[in-house]
Amino acid sequence: MKRIVLLIATNFAVMALLSVVASVLGIDKMLAQNGFNFFGTLVFAAMFGFGGAFISLLISKWMAKMSTGAQVIDGTEGTTQYWLVDTVKRLSEKAGIGMPEVAMYEGEPNAFATGAFRDSALVAVSTGLLQSMSREEVEAVLGHEIGHVANGDMVTLTLIQGVVNTFVIFLSRAIGFVVDKLILKNDRAQGIGFFVTVMVSQLVLGVFASMIVAWFSRRREFRADAASASLLGSPQPMVNALARLGGLQPGELPKAMAASGISAGPGGFGALFSTHPPIEERIAALQAR
Repeated sequence: MKRIVLLIATNFAVMALLSVVASVLGIDKMLAQNGFNFFGTLVFAAMFGFGGAFISLLISKWMAKMSTGAQVIDGTEGTTQYWLVDTVKRLSEKAGIGMPEVAMYEGEPNAFATGAFRDSALVAVSTGLLQSMSREEVEAVLGHEIGHVANGDMVTLTLIQGVVNTFVIFLSRAIGFVVDKLILKNDRAQGIGFFVTVMVSQLVLGVFASMIVAWFSRRREFRADAASASLLGSPQPMVNALARLGGLQPGELPKAMAASGISAGPGGFGALFSTHPPIEERIAALQAR
């Protein structure tokens, strides 16, 4: 509930900040004099920016199961399933969160955690992960995913996504209005210049927004690695799991789930858009603990 309140509060905070900045700079008056509804556009941007992110979070467990084919298990299906459920239960209790749903799905090595609430999340692992890693390494990966849940990473990422969505939607429309009315001198209803500029602006601003979201996602991976080390009492199991992952080809998750899985982030320019840091950096961070 606290995170939902934070989500709503952040929404209003973004709107208030934009309003204050625009008022201080006189931007709102200048745009209003030319027919731009500053506050109305801001509300529209916040509703769609946060609304889309919030809805995605609420249906994230359902989407994850549907897109990966993950089947929830209770431990009665076999010895491996029993061990998985028991391990997740033990790690969850140690992390101070409610028992997540545990699921398995067919596929190459990967795992993910998702859900809107820390006490009713979903942790899923692939059959490929179970076959390619030792139980200690799988336990470390489970600790990493439990760390995501305990840290509230899914909700926080939604907040970040909602903020950048709001800025992208609002600024693209403001830029489109300026181009259409003040540069192209269109004195009628919104012209082609507005719509073209809005589309181009959303694409350009969306690139920068993606970089911001990816940067935060990389930070949360380091925190989840540290959480795994804390839950297992040593960073070595997670180091071993990452080293093993470095020699594997992680299974590809659906695009909407990519930031939730395990991955080896690229280097170079592509790193700016990667949701995961390079494995070498993650191992170095763990060894420095």
